[in-house]
Amino acid sequence: MNKYACEFVGTFALIFLGCGTIVFMHSEVGPLGIALAFGLSVVAMAYTVGPISGAHLNPAVSLGFLVSRRLGPGDFVAYVVAQCVGAIAAAGVLYIIAADKVGGFDIAVNGFAQNGWADYGVSSAFLFEFIATFLFVTVVLNSTAEGGAGALAGLTIGLTLAAIHLAGITVSGSSVNPARSLGPALFAGEAAVDQLWLYILAPMLGGAAAGLLQLSGALACGLSHRPRKRGGTAHHAAARSN
Repeated sequence: MNKYACEFVGTFALIFLGCGTIVFMHSEVGPLGIALAFGLSVVAMAYTVGPISGAHLNPAVSLGFLVSRRLGPGDFVAYVVAQCVGAIAAAGVLYIIAADKVGGFDIAVNGFAQNGWADYGVSSAFLFEFIATFLFVTVVLNSTAEGGAGALAGLTIGLTLAAIHLAGITVSGSSVNPARSLGPALFAGEAAVDQLWLYILAPMLGGAAAGLLQLSGALACGLSHRPRKRGGTAHHAAARSN
């Protein structure tokens, strides 16, 4: 399987398992269960497709690698396309499953794992998505750099995503991933699509800021930040050690 197919499969798994938990099990597991579903999905994919593609699974992560010169422009575009197609495909499968619920499944009532703001305003949602994505991509970049977390990088990254979900589900729905927001929004309806701009713009800005920070060496902390060859991966160092 090539690296682009791995990004498709990895992102499909993230959306299928994470958003599937929201759609089918949110009442049973609550915010903690949802956070763990997303975090553990990332851990699983980091050690499954990470040796091939790096398991970015997120356009904002890929942008951070592009800006920090650890991913080439061609790979960046192909990664983002694969991630978005994987997310849409996973959301489509979840929609098919939900539609077969006995008694019917009303998206207007139950939602469809879409991100959105309600209890907090748009400025709060934007700020959370920007800062949380910046922190997440910084963890990814530094954990996978030479001298970083090594074999524990996948676990570190997954637990970070779980913590971000615990902090922000009420504020913004906690996306930090444009592909994650895109897939469900296309099936959830007009309101979700109308709010989609925030879940693309804020995470991408956060990812770019994290890439610039690593490129500057400001958080080097003894790590080697020499740019890897183009096409470098997010979780490769972790997965290669296993």
